[in-house]
Amino acid sequence: MPDRPAGTTTGATESAASWTRRRLGETPVFFVVGVLAAAVFTIGWGYALMSYGGSGSGVSVQVVAWEVESADEASVSFQVNSDAPAECVITARDAQHVVVGQKSVDVESGIRDVTATVDTIREASAVEVGSCREQSSTR
Repeated sequence: MPDRPAGTTTGATESAASWTRRRLGETPVFFVVGVLAAAVFTIGWGYALMSYGGSGSGVSVQVVAWEVESADEASVSFQVNSDAPAECVITARDAQHVVVGQKSVDVESGIRDVTATVDTIREASAVEVGSCREQSSTR
């Protein structure tokens, strides 16, 4: 047989529970704060990824062809589609993936076919368009 009736609790347990209920109320405070923190973190992380990746910039680039013309020169042909003037960075790399040449090219707005030549310090094995970003009008 139990020492006390089933519906009763000890004094310490009852006072801790009533203190918590008085302090926090009946709302799930920790759950709400956790959900809000997760939402803020998710929105911030998504914004950072979009800003870094350039997906919000409105510029799309497609490399058409590239050619190593000599030991100190390489060229790339690419197409740019942008709503505003853009600046594209062309990078030439050697067989060990070391950057051997780099050039910045300004491109007008619209759909443009661009051919750029990059001076290299030694023979390149690949040429790529590293990034294209729209330029602001307050340049």
